[in-house]
Formats: sequence, C-alpha cells, structure tokens
Amino acid sequence: MKKQLTIKFIIGIYAILLSTISTYTHAWSQNGHRIVAKIAENHLTETTLKAIQPLLAGEKLAEVSTWPDEMRSNPEKFWQKESVRWHYVNINKASDFKPSSYRITAESGKVTDAYALILKATSMLKNPSSSLKDKQFYFKFLVHVVGDIHQPMHVGRSEDRGGNRIKIKFFGKHSNLHSLWDGLLVDNQNLSFTEFTHFIDTKDQRIISKYLNSQPKDWILESFHIAQKLYDVGDANYRYNYVYEQTPVVKKRLTQGGIRLAGLLNDIFDKSAIPLVDALAVTKK
Repeated sequence: MKKQLTIKFIIGIYAILLSTISTYTHAWSQNGHRIVAKIAENHLTETTLKAIQPLLAGEKLAEVSTWPDEMRSNPEKFWQKESVRWHYVNINKASDFKPSSYRITAESGKVTDAYALILKATSMLKNPSSSLKDKQFYFKFLVHVVGDIHQPMHVGRSEDRGGNRIKIKFFGKHSNLHSLWDGLLVDNQNLSFTEFTHFIDTKDQRIISKYLNSQPKDWILESFHIAQKLYDVGDANYRYNYVYEQTPVVKKRLTQGGIRLAGLLNDIFDKSAIPLVDALAVTKK
C-alpha cells in the first residue's frame, strides 16, 4: 500500500511540474493561434500562397499554427527541454532586450528565445540551400512564435515565469495571469476561430500599413510594455470589468499578429510584395 501511495505521489508531482512547464509555452489558446494564422492567410499574396504549399504538406495554415505546442508532448529531450525557450522572451526591464546582440543566420547561431527563433526561421526559409524538411520545421515554428510574441505575457518577467506564478481568479475560478492571457480571455468570447477572425480582421489599408510598419523586435517591445501594466493585478479577482477593459487589447494583438505574420511571410516568399501594403517595412540599415 505504501509503495502504491508513493508511486501515485511521484506521478502527481510530475504531472504538476509538467503542467507548469507546458503552461509557459502555450501562448494563446488553440483558437488564438488559429485566429492569427487565419488572419495571416487572408493577407498573403498569391505568390506566397503558392510558395508555402510544400511547407504546409496538405494542411492549412491554421492547422500548423498549433504544432509546436502539440509537440510538447513528445518525450524527446529537444521538445521537453530546448524547445521550451523558443516560445518566449524574458524581459525584466526594456534595456534587457538588445536586438543588435543576436547573431543568428541559417548556418550559425543558437536559438535561445522567441526572437532568435524568428531570425533563425527567416534565414532558413530564405536560404535556397535549406532542405525541405528543415524549411517545414522552421516554417511551422515561425507561424506559431509570431503569435506567441503578440501575447503580452510571453514577454514577461523571468522571476514569475511570465505571470505563471501570479495567482488570480477569473469569474471565481482559480487561475494565473499567464493562463488568463493565454486562453481565458479569448475563449470567453465563445467564438470559433473562424468567427473570431471574421469579426476582427480588417481590409483598412491605413490600419494594415500601420501594423506592417514594424519589425519583430518592435512586436516584442510592444508586448513588454503591455505586460508591465498587466502586472498590476489589484485584488486579482477578475470579472466583467476586466473583460471589458482587456478584450480590445486581445483583439488588437491577435489582429496585429495575423497581419504581421502575413507581412513577414510575403517578405520571405514574394519578392514583388510591397512594403506597408503586403510586406513589412523595409529594415533600416
């Protein structure tokens, strides 16, 4: 009996630890990632849509958007240890983030966080020497991680694991700040990802140009500054007022993520894509 109880105890502790680790990597719910991907799909050029078909391998962009999270159940060391860091950037103060210090190319440089992943994936996808297998791998990760860094708590503080250790209540149910932003606020809308996409996507070229006038380093700092405000949890008992205040932020970040993902993919795969119309702003030298 004691042996059985001991085994159950160990399994229980392992499950708790595993859920804690996994929670950190799951930015946006499945619906959130699919919303970002579906919006992106709506803004891809015909050239890009054609170019990414071999990378999708018969799947839809929304399908592959959740793949890196689903692979976290894979017992291989890479998925359980190394890949975890690819989903977020820890920033305790704005000066901690130094984009110029990253030296990532298709041939060299270690992926240490989400920003490094975006640089690596972009280089791999632009490199004609990259294998199809490598391109498929980094393409799926890129689609996912662009969504990740638009979730503010994925650019949170290391000390609280991006809000995972900050306990809150959402309509009376215990949760944490990270999970609130991962999925609870999205899923609270009670919409499918296609319905949500239909409601928030835009064809307004002024808005699109504004969102495209940026680079991944800007998206990370945007999330960082939003996260600083979210850390002021007050009594941490969130109900209708919080939903009213923060749902517009959620919708904006999802829309920005989708349009910018499209801009990045168009920049990679379509040389004729126009900056601030189809593609991201031209990087300043």
